[in-house]
Amino acid sequence: MANLSVQGLGKQFGAHSVLRGVDLTVASGSLAAILGRSGSGKTTLLRLLCGFERADTGTIQVNGHVISGPGLHVPAEDRRIGYVPQEGALFPYLSVADNIVFGLPRAQRRARHRVQELLELVGLPASYADRPPQALSGGEQQRVALARALAPAPALILLDEPFSALDAALRVETRQAVAAALATAGATALLVTHDQAEALSMGEQVAVLWDGQLIQVANPETLYRTPVSPELASFVGDAVLLPGMADQGYVTCALGRLPIAKAAMSGGGAGAVSVLLRPEQMRLAAGFEHAEVKGRVLDVDFYGHDACVRLALVGAADPLSASVIVTARVPGHTTPRPGDEVAIVVEGEAVTYPASGR
Repeated sequence: MANLSVQGLGKQFGAHSVLRGVDLTVASGSLAAILGRSGSGKTTLLRLLCGFERADTGTIQVNGHVISGPGLHVPAEDRRIGYVPQEGALFPYLSVADNIVFGLPRAQRRARHRVQELLELVGLPASYADRPPQALSGGEQQRVALARALAPAPALILLDEPFSALDAALRVETRQAVAAALATAGATALLVTHDQAEALSMGEQVAVLWDGQLIQVANPETLYRTPVSPELASFVGDAVLLPGMADQGYVTCALGRLPIAKAAMSGGGAGAVSVLLRPEQMRLAAGFEHAEVKGRVLDVDFYGHDACVRLALVGAADPLSASVIVTARVPGHTTPRPGDEVAIVVEGEAVTYPASGR
């Protein structure tokens, strides 16, 4: 497998600029995730990498070889890039084995080259080789699609929201199997998705595409804990955003005086800031008589293993925040009931951003 390097990539359709100055590096043998909303440019980026569209600006290199650049456009069929589409796109009139070898030279197709090896690699039994694709579950079909993409030993594998059509339980199982297969194969892969949990759980690095630009590229923990903006924080997971005043490494807000994460110190500086906390940082307790921050439970979304609890603060630490509502994520077995009054304790550090208008 090979490394991928994208520099200054841009694409425009008419007067509409879809991608602008995209820079991305994916190390050989690693899996990177491109995360973005619908319309952010994810599909266009994939089409440029595959060679289905010509880039207007910038270069694309795979293992040091330029496949797209000024005056150069290597055709899709010569790029040695494997592609796994959203719903597998298997041929219903071919067996599983024939689907896997479809893109290989004729002699290898006849010999069913590496079919058993590839089925085992994606976690399917060799007995599936002669089955029609429609006899398989959706998750199994996606694994066959991955086996087909791996069959020609491509330099790079692109996965275009490959789990979006699967139900929740099957989605988790399938992405774990796919991630394991890619790791075993030592494949360099790029996953495109709008699913935050998918990107954070699969990507060794996650690149967020926002309105045609990559606004942050980081490992999953950094992206989640210290996103570059409040808007990104709200997109990558659930966010509690409050006004506050920062000074000397601490911020005072409606939830008390909290330490600011060192990685985010430069984000808000001193003075008025916007404060980011995650709902799972809130700890709720029944004994609230001497608590600095108290809340009244407004409603609860119960999920079994955990629950989201909306609370109106009572006697907020910041007198300027009279009617503040926050969301806490708590274990399912400790879920309070609407109307309960609880103490709220924040664990960990806050992230701060310059207040609006600064």
